[in-house]
Amino acid sequence: MVARLTSLALIAGGLLPPEPGGSTLSLEMPVACCAPVASRASAISITTPERIASQTAAARTEGMVWIPGGEFSMGSIDPLARPDEAPVHRVHVDGFWIDTHEVTNAQFAEFVDETGYVTIAERKVDWQELRKQMPEGTPKPDDAVLQPGSLVFTPPDRPVDLRRFGLWWTWTAGANWRQPEGPGSSVEDRMDHPVVHVAWDDAVAFAEWAGKRLPTEAEWEFAARGGLDGAVNSWGNEPVGATRCNTWQGRFPVSNTKEDGFVRTAPVGSFPANGYGLHDMAGNVWEWCEDRFDVYIYTQRIDEAGPGAVVRNPRGPEVARDPRNPRAVDSRVQRGGSFLCNDSYCASYRPSARMGCAPDTGMSHVGFRLVSDAPPPAE
Repeated sequence: MVARLTSLALIAGGLLPPEPGGSTLSLEMPVACCAPVASRASAISITTPERIASQTAAARTEGMVWIPGGEFSMGSIDPLARPDEAPVHRVHVDGFWIDTHEVTNAQFAEFVDETGYVTIAERKVDWQELRKQMPEGTPKPDDAVLQPGSLVFTPPDRPVDLRRFGLWWTWTAGANWRQPEGPGSSVEDRMDHPVVHVAWDDAVAFAEWAGKRLPTEAEWEFAARGGLDGAVNSWGNEPVGATRCNTWQGRFPVSNTKEDGFVRTAPVGSFPANGYGLHDMAGNVWEWCEDRFDVYIYTQRIDEAGPGAVVRNPRGPEVARDPRNPRAVDSRVQRGGSFLCNDSYCASYRPSARMGCAPDTGMSHVGFRLVSDAPPPAE
């Protein structure tokens, strides 16, 4: 086994398995909400234009809701908000279709069966790509460490320092969307759960196959608010509760009381929809967005548009800025929080909460949903 390496990317990207005896590797790095962020290898792009062209208009938007668009206050200054959620600014988004729930294991399996797509977590780590993000002179680890796998949430058996998120994340060889907790686990009885261990690149490949795309960060937040402009949560200003969404109850990350009925992911649609009829815009799994992550993007928008201006259909920057992952070549936005969210540590079930992650990294609490640019419904 390779000795403990100093780079977070080597662990979060899948280069270090658990230490002998099953213990997890400790990381002493800045907190990145519920999980470390890092990078892996590049992905494959799949397009099937013939399949998309053969679909009827109704088929293209099946399982989706039309969001008419409009203006809203993007961001938050709530006490639970992080600095990258400010300053609050006015944004207008045009109308769009969006999935009523996260992409499920059943839907992803259909995609894989038709295309033969192999997710990044199922591929051997490409050292030539990964070394670009390593400090110069970092030695190549043994090939046994570069085998396919992913990060799996593994609760510790005692209270731990919440600044050391590596104490509840374990690199697990063989973990992927088919085996969410690693070898021996399966999604056969979880086909209606959101697919996990999907990298941004995997989500984009699925979107191309489906003739859709990932939502922009602004579209996602507008949809998540469900028409409640300025509210703290997607259901209003009332606090989070076990009947509202799939989050962590109890003492994070040691004990989950399962008041909401779930330890990990929940079947999509298990909790009430928001005002737009969308499920799981809070909790369950983090959802990839199209935009690059920039911790300063809101300030930049106001500087460019001027105070009080309404920004129309904003998109992410050309270059990501993510201080939590300075060596990553790129960083993409995640929204919505996950089953790991808890107010004592990560209140990211709020619609304004943001996270950045390398596009070639997936974990056991990361999924996605899609939007469509199909014409609006007939009057």
